[in-house]
Amino acid sequence: MEYINRHLEDKVLCLSKSYPAILITGPRQSGKTTMLKRLAEKENKSREYVTLDDLSMRETAKNDPAMFLQLHKPPILIDEVQYAPELFTYIKIHIDKNHNPGDFWMTGSQIFRLMRGVQESLAGRVALLHMSPLSRREIDGRPAAPFSTNFEALVAQSKNAVPATVPEIYEHIWKGFMPGIISGMFPDRDIYYSSYISTYIERDVRELSGNIDALKFNRFVTAMAARSSQILNYSAVAEDADTDVSTAKAWTNILETLGIIFLLHPYSNNVLKRTIKTPKVYFYDTGLVCYLTKWSSPEIAEKGAMSGALLENYTVSEIMKSYQSAGLEPYLYYYRDRDAKEIDVIIEGDGKLCPLEIKKTALPDKRIVKSFGVLDKTPLTIGTGAVLCMAEHLGAFDKNNLIVPIWMI
Repeated sequence: MEYINRHLEDKVLCLSKSYPAILITGPRQSGKTTMLKRLAEKENKSREYVTLDDLSMRETAKNDPAMFLQLHKPPILIDEVQYAPELFTYIKIHIDKNHNPGDFWMTGSQIFRLMRGVQESLAGRVALLHMSPLSRREIDGRPAAPFSTNFEALVAQSKNAVPATVPEIYEHIWKGFMPGIISGMFPDRDIYYSSYISTYIERDVRELSGNIDALKFNRFVTAMAARSSQILNYSAVAEDADTDVSTAKAWTNILETLGIIFLLHPYSNNVLKRTIKTPKVYFYDTGLVCYLTKWSSPEIAEKGAMSGALLENYTVSEIMKSYQSAGLEPYLYYYRDRDAKEIDVIIEGDGKLCPLEIKKTALPDKRIVKSFGVLDKTPLTIGTGAVLCMAEHLGAFDKNNLIVPIWMI
């Protein structure tokens, strides 16, 4: 089985020299433990591995965390640490007493900002990182680079990017980005995703919300997948899942907590009064979307009704991953107002707003970038905009608006 190097590896080793604890969160099966075990082999430390998926280990960690840390002394790798938030206080005590960098490596299949206990107990002592399923850059063996519309940076990156045709991009979208599939460990994609939903997602949902109706929850996840890249209409999703709006909102929060989906919130400020306030929904893994919405091949997905939505989900998730893989917090938004003016993605940084449109065309029309003008009313500077599309080469409409092939992200 082939191991694909992850962009977070260097970040983990670097942070281990200064932080006593590192916590990597992200969805199950995204490769967190595999990466840390490989890094542990390269260290000159005998780092013990403990997983709280093991019920006896979990019981000790929850009921007698002081004893747990006596039995399992640092340096240690604790897997699925969210199962025993009771440990965090005792890890804090150990850190404050010993001050050893790299003592605790931890993983959790819940997003850290939504994980109970870690923020309060380990503030200032833990480096927090997020690992999504593989990015295209990782699969291609390209270096980490948060996506930006800086022209010089894009020119430099275009030299080692791997060009991809429309059918190749939809092959990537359909196959998905889970390491188990990409590495060849699980060659049957359909069986993999079927098992993933029943083994992990349903089990973790029960862990977070108590008893659930598995059939309704499956319908809910499918309804969310069918609406990927769209503004989230809780009423419509609830109706599809035969449940109520409050349950749909609770389950949405759970999918976000488990790192299955992320929400892109609308950009707004005091000047932009007419903006819509509802978020858009995206999945971290497009293969899961294609499986849930029953596209039987990349070719059918590319020609189907969701073709544009799948391409947008792929593009936005790759931008998101490009920041997370560099250990950075992405500030991504979208824009839509009541006059139906819309911008697919806005990247905020360094006092600038960089607008992006995503189009399934090789020859984008310059009129596409007219919508960027709505941002002129904002107090921030408008940075370089771009149309992300199926063009063969990096190009530009003018010095402020680029044409960027999606395969370059």
